[in-house]
Amino acid sequence: QVQLVESGGGLVQAGGSLRLSCAASGQTFSNYAMGWFRQAPGKEREFVAAISWSGDNTYYADSVKGRFTISRDNAKSTMYLQMNSLKPEDTAVYYCAASRVLRGSYFLRDYTYWGQGTQVTVSS
Repeated sequence: QVQLVESGGGLVQAGGSLRLSCAASGQTFSNYAMGWFRQAPGKEREFVAAISWSGDNTYYADSVKGRFTISRDNAKSTMYLQMNSLKPEDTAVYYCAASRVLRGSYFLRDYTYWGQGTQVTVSS
């Protein structure tokens, strides 16, 4: 079992920045690729970004490319999502997830463990 806890969400004005963190425990962090997903009210959960087990490979949804940066620190068992130039349409609950697909994955079905989510609200 892997336990994941997100933090860093909040309310920010459009154009602002937030940094989300995802702290992992329970198993060796570097045994997993990691990802961020988000879910807005009335919408399906969608892929945001992913990172391979080593951090060498990263992947982004087109909607966040150039604004968000995913990273990880295996020594601290923590993943991050730096979000810049935030837009109202980025408002959602953000979830971190762990996958055994070590290269990283865009697909929700490839993720085994999930955090409880953190709310991000961007005001216009």
